Formats: sequence, structure tokens, C-alpha cells
Amino acid sequence: MAFAAFIVVVTGLVEVDEIGEVVDIDVILFLVGMFSITSLAESSGLLAYVASRFISAFKTERALIVASSLLFGLLAAVAMNDTVALMGPPVAYTIAKVTRVDPKMMFMLLAFSLTIGSVMTPIGNPQNVLIATRSGLAAPFVKFVLVLAAPTVLNLAVTPVILMKLYKHREGPASRLLLIPQEAIRNKRDAALALVGLVASVTALVVNDLFQLAGLPYIEKRGFIPFVVASAIYVVSSEPRKLLAGVDWGTIVFFISMFIAMEGVWRSGFLEPLFELFLPSKPIVDPQVVVALSLLSILGSQLVSNVPFTKLLILELHRVGYTGAHEVVWLTAAMATTIAGNLTLLGAASNIIIVEYLESRMGTTLSFTEFLKVGAVVTLVNLLIYIPFLLLL
Repeated sequence: MAFAAFIVVVTGLVEVDEIGEVVDIDVILFLVGMFSITSLAESSGLLAYVASRFISAFKTERALIVASSLLFGLLAAVAMNDTVALMGPPVAYTIAKVTRVDPKMMFMLLAFSLTIGSVMTPIGNPQNVLIATRSGLAAPFVKFVLVLAAPTVLNLAVTPVILMKLYKHREGPASRLLLIPQEAIRNKRDAALALVGLVASVTALVVNDLFQLAGLPYIEKRGFIPFVVASAIYVVSSEPRKLLAGVDWGTIVFFISMFIAMEGVWRSGFLEPLFELFLPSKPIVDPQVVVALSLLSILGSQLVSNVPFTKLLILELHRVGYTGAHEVVWLTAAMATTIAGNLTLLGAASNIIIVEYLESRMGTTLSFTEFLKVGAVVTLVNLLIYIPFLLLL
């Protein structure tokens, strides 16, 4: 992506002096803030503690599998899917080890659950961050949760059932995970700070949205909220340098590069024929548009990956004339560009993170073909559940 940005600048599609305007600092600071807080939550053992407490409550394999889907998904909704993808594999491996569950099935469940769970909040994944900050959608946190929470939870419950059918999983005798949640906490002080940071960020985002809905003064640049919270945590955490090192700086550089590269792709008109095929020439909102936008997002996300495609899609929707008032259009775009990650192995960065863990730690992997066979079924079911909820708008 950085090399693509270099080509865009060298060829003059984006001038050097324009880079500062093209890169969205609101999104960048949002990511730095959230990655900082979740980095502390992971390093202190808070995320592992939450996982242990949750998993220990279930006695049967079927209940544990469904509960794991809900756990991974709900964690992704508040801690960003790529972050949970870093701590999820050990949990999935532990479940597979102490039960008769196929390890590949558990890792696929982890990948699908992270993607699905991240749909329902603006902080669940990078493409939702883009839509929340650039669409003009009023009170995005509240709107995302009100409309997308119910179908997301339903999908999180249905997806493990699909996987158990496809992998022919048979319920065995009751299994009990011998996990001691307290042992997961490595630093109580930092864990408390991370919890306060997560709660403060989410609460501030929700309250800010409610202020906007009520016509009260509110913070327009929402990305600054998690960054301000993280800035306070840097000072009082045990190891500030380690905390900063835990931020996924590769993703930050990816986003900076992506803003530049996708601006060049936009100006080149490369994807214009695809947009013209699926989108209307004026801002219409009807069932056909919801379905067409969903299909466009699924297809486009496989061509240039979901995050850069979302950047281009936002520009195109604005060009057509869609504004923040067209809520169903933006929520459909957020849903479909995210669910696109369930179709193929390369559809989401979290999938790659999980496969890297499989290959480096367990000596096995998920093939592109195997993922596609299962992912096609899961993605289709996901869409069939999400679209009716969106049409209710």
C-alpha cells in the first residue's frame, strides 16, 4: 500500500502538498487511541481474564462453541477485530485442545466471529471507523448499535451451528475447562487502567452521540476521544514505552498510505465502471439499492480489500449525492464491506493474523479453497439475516 501511495504521488495523481489534506488525521488518531488502550488490555491480561471467566461458565461442547462465537464477536465490537485476532488464537486453541472440536473449525469460527461481531459498532473495525467519521451520519455509535446489534448477535449464534453441521461435529460428553481467570491477570494496575480506558472511550462516544441527537454541543472529530483517553493512560501505565510498542503501527502506516493511494485510484477512475453498474446515478433509497450495494461491497472488497474499497465507496456515495441523512445506505455499506471478510481468506486482515498464528505456532494452516467453501455459505447466511433488518429502515 505504501508503494502504491508512492506511485500515486510520483505520477502526480496526488501532489506532495496535498498529502496533508488527503490523510484523515481524525481516523489516524482514533486508531492510535484504540490500539493503545487494547494493547494495555492485552498485555495486562484483561482480555484473557474476560475470556477465561466467560468460557469457564459452560459445560457442554455445543454451548461452549456457541458461547465462544458470542465472546469473540462481542470483544471485537468493543476492542476492534484485528486486536482480538491477536489474542483469540490461544483461546480457540485451548478450547479445541480440551474438547473434541476440530481445531480448524475453531479457528474458522474465530475468524468469522471477529468479522461478524465487529459489524455492530463504529469501533469494531477500520472500515466502520471510516464510515462513522466520513459519512456525515449523525450519532453513528447509537445508530450502529440500534440497527445492527440484533442481527449481529443472531448471526453470531447461527454461524457456529453452520460450522458444526459442515464439519459434522457430534456432541460428546460434558467437558470442563480448567481455567483460573485470576491467573490470566499479569498486572492488576494496568488491567484496571485498560478497563477504565475502554469504558471511558465507549461511554464518551455514546454520550457525544446523544448530545448530537439532543442538539447540544458535541465533539465533531470523534477520533480525538479515544486518543485523549489513551494520552492520559500513557502517563500512569507501568511501562509507557511497551504500551506504545504494542500499538499496531503497521496498520497505522497502512491507513496513512491507503488514504493517499485510494485518492489516486479515485482520481484515475479505475473502479468507476463497477460503481456505475451497481449504484444509481442519484441518491435513491429502496430495497434494490440495499441489495445492490451489498453485492457491490462484497465484490469490491475482494478486488482491493475491504478497507481501501470502503474509502473509495465513501467517495462514490458522496459523489452520487448520499448524505448522513441516508442512514440505511451507510449502515448497509458498513455491514457488507465488513461481512465481505468472511468470503475469502484475504478478505480481512484479521483472517491473515489468525492464519499466521496457525502456521507459526501449530504447524498447520487453512487453505484458500477450504476457507472459501465454508465462507461462501456463512457469508450468504449473514446477508440473508442482515438485509431484512436494514430494509426495516
